[in-house]
Amino acid sequence: MTASQVPRPVPLLSSDVALAGAEPVGKLVATALAAMAQGIVTRGGPLPAGGPDAVRAAIAAIEPLPTRGIGAEAAIAELSGVLAAGSADPADPWCAAHLHCPPLAVSAAADLVASVLNPSMDSWDQAPAASALEGAFTARLARLCYPRATAPDALITSGGTESNLTALLLAREALGPDVVAVCGRNSHHSIARAGWLLGLPEPVPVATVADRIDPAALAEVLRGLRRPAVVVATAGTTNTGAIDPLGAVADLAAESGSWLHVDAAYGGALLFSDQRRALLDGLDRADTIALDLHKLGWQPIAAGVLACREASTVDNLATRADYLNADDDTEAGLPDLLGRSLRTSRRPDAFKMAVTARALGVRGIGELVDRCCETAMQVARAVDGHPRLRLWAHPTLSTVLLRPSIADEVGGAEGDALVAAVRRGLLDEGTAVLGRATLAPVDGGGDRLWLKLTLLHPHATLADYLPLLDLVADRAARCC
Repeated sequence: MTASQVPRPVPLLSSDVALAGAEPVGKLVATALAAMAQGIVTRGGPLPAGGPDAVRAAIAAIEPLPTRGIGAEAAIAELSGVLAAGSADPADPWCAAHLHCPPLAVSAAADLVASVLNPSMDSWDQAPAASALEGAFTARLARLCYPRATAPDALITSGGTESNLTALLLAREALGPDVVAVCGRNSHHSIARAGWLLGLPEPVPVATVADRIDPAALAEVLRGLRRPAVVVATAGTTNTGAIDPLGAVADLAAESGSWLHVDAAYGGALLFSDQRRALLDGLDRADTIALDLHKLGWQPIAAGVLACREASTVDNLATRADYLNADDDTEAGLPDLLGRSLRTSRRPDAFKMAVTARALGVRGIGELVDRCCETAMQVARAVDGHPRLRLWAHPTLSTVLLRPSIADEVGGAEGDALVAAVRRGLLDEGTAVLGRATLAPVDGGGDRLWLKLTLLHPHATLADYLPLLDLVADRAARCC
């Protein structure tokens, strides 16, 4: 009897209990999309009006775990509408507080396919094609990060936090348990958390200038250390998008025999851009690099990557579980996936990234990166020329920091309170979602609170943001 002749159970296709598949999912997707569209209309802006209390009230009207269910179609319609109405919408240009991108349609559709097929990336027999595609895609990404390396590799992670944790773990395994992270004061908070999780000493902070690590300060710190170090540089800080002087940092790491990790979760996307790739000169000298394609990559969360200059580095993650990667199975040729992640069960997140890359190519993704960076430059020039706004500095990536000039006139803590009030007022009304960053002006002085525009919408233009700039200035004047 051939495989095609083996009797198969008839699938249960009741609309309430059907397993995921093309037909039942297709019917429910149409319902969900219609409900989402209505929810977006109900919301009417980038954020629901009324703040946390209004959102809690809307959710409180729904019993999420009833004794008797209401059915698949009713549930997906109801909760999709509620979620859309109560969401911060990164597809709205005025939703620009965070590194929270609007996903591309092709990547969202690919994510649905992955959810329906549900491969689990912890053993080959759960993910035959998904694991092969992940291997091919990560090999290509690793080569993009390390064009001159002999044998680079890359792992899929849940984002920059997991990538940074894994990088510090690999550094600890290579250099010993007393390794310490040395990082700029501009580094992401996940570096300190990773050290805490791994039982490492408190990270040693290094002074920064204009949100970039100061090489002279780094050299002084490294000279004073009496233990091995993992130097952490940042390519695209959370506050400003600044890129550390990677070449100088790499020189100092090499001279001191330190491991070099670059957190390029934000700025690593410049690798796709012919125009801006040179801003990352020195990146390929790092031992490990964190990337996030759910930032300047337009992927649904999660879409993280950790690239390693030497594939052998990844061997330190190897572990054995007989039911997943038995010795005789791997010797017989079944791929061992368990050592490709700190997680066991994990989604095939490489699939949506590979679909997007196949659709757009390196140049197509790079064009979207360039659009966002160019729009940020235009917005920054508009802020700089605005009579009632102050620009922190012209952007390196797609982040623009601004501050109402009247806040400087008020001065001190009261000026910062005014900036915070403008931001929260816009949030409460659902009008705009702006971020915040506390740092010193480039031209000197103490720390001040700035409003932050993180521009990740590749189709938004300067015209979309000019009214927002006027609105910020107007609100600040009224707050006084």
